[in-house]
Amino acid sequence: MNGVLKVSKLTIAMFILPCLLLYAAIVFLPIALSFYYSTTEWTGIGLPKFIGIQNYVELFTNDPVFWPSFKRTMLFVLFSVIEIPFALFLAMLLSRVLRKPNFLISSYFLPVILSVAVVGQLWKSIYNPASLGGMLNKILLSLGLDNWALNWLTDPNVAIYAIIFVALWQYLGYHVLIQFTGVQNIPSDIYEAAKIDGAEGLKADWLITLPLVMPVFKISIVLAVIGSLKAFDTIIVMTGGGPANSTDVISTYMYNLSFQSYKYGYGSAISAVLVVLCLVFTILINLIFKRAEKSVS
Repeated sequence: MNGVLKVSKLTIAMFILPCLLLYAAIVFLPIALSFYYSTTEWTGIGLPKFIGIQNYVELFTNDPVFWPSFKRTMLFVLFSVIEIPFALFLAMLLSRVLRKPNFLISSYFLPVILSVAVVGQLWKSIYNPASLGGMLNKILLSLGLDNWALNWLTDPNVAIYAIIFVALWQYLGYHVLIQFTGVQNIPSDIYEAAKIDGAEGLKADWLITLPLVMPVFKISIVLAVIGSLKAFDTIIVMTGGGPANSTDVISTYMYNLSFQSYKYGYGSAISAVLVVLCLVFTILINLIFKRAEKSVS
């Protein structure tokens, strides 16, 4: 007897099956139903009418709101990805410069645990016109920057960038915490050995920190991209997709069509596109990082 308990595959399957069925019912079944309803015309009342790929044809060729919403979603993704290297740099700075960075890490993380409704209302009041007590415009006017005082949430050319800034501000601490944990988990012995060889400071960070923290960096990238593709709550609270759909992204456009206009079949087609986008981006990110790891090794 070697003291190792052997468990049959059937026993393992029996333990996994209940969780697998629950996961399938919660995740895969709604996705499958969404794909089915995307091929129908349905108002949520009565039986859905099967129309094949007509919703998708309408969506891709004759919808004046979808493609601008798609572009704004990609804009969200772009800025969220740009934020991750900054979060990593901030985490490295906190880890290397401060002896007890826990207070600052907690301070950065505080906006993450606040309700989105609270954050949205807070920034709506900040973005208000100066006549309504908007803090940002009041500061700009007091500095003599009258041309910079804008209608941040009612100007179609500016509103989406104002919302993106709020989302980046709220989730910066989340990514800083993830990156900080990755940096802290790197053994100090490696840095001490590198210091003997003449690698310290920025050189040590480039040769040691960046390669070793790359798996954690990838997690942040995936979370940021998927979170940006599903961006919804901040936009709904601050503008509801307006003015004139100028802040609509894919998820808010889907919500407005499904639950405001009662076009459940068409909304399901948009949700199916969103699911496919999340899957494609996740696969692409994994492929990019695999190739990067191979090139480094």
